Amino acid sequence: MDDLDRRILTILRTDGRASFAQIGDDVGLSPSAVKRRVDRMVADGVIQGFAAMVDPQIEGRSTEAYVELFCRGTVAPEELTRILSRIPDVDEAFTVTGSADAIVRIRAVSPPALEVALEKVRLAPQVDSTRSAIVLSRLFGPLAGDLGRDDAL
Repeated sequence: MDDLDRRILTILRTDGRASFAQIGDDVGLSPSAVKRRVDRMVADGVIQGFAAMVDPQIEGRSTEAYVELFCRGTVAPEELTRILSRIPDVDEAFTVTGSADAIVRIRAVSPPALEVALEKVRLAPQVDSTRSAIVLSRLFGPLAGDLGRDDAL
């Protein structure tokens, strides 16, 4: 990967639907040269896919929490994946360093639905305890618009 590839990736992260012509105008390449670079990055696994980012509020899943999991003994990541992937409101899960064994992001339609999802996580035989933080507002990042971001910095 070179600097042009990085610039192309920056554009695609911001607007995954940008045309090769638009990207080419921004980075100084022809549309066909941009396509070749994007195709190569896909083939090399640099770009792992293209997806639509859907606003969870529009989906009706506006209650969001990050949950630290503390497990009994050692639990393989594959076992955590098996357990957590069965809980529909679990959006993402990560093994992490620190005192927690994993962190889970849950998105639910309401606080009671969040409580149900949390209870399912807590009932897993390998989970000893959890610690949760409910999201109040999204400051920046995907789907947050430009709140709190000063791109001039």
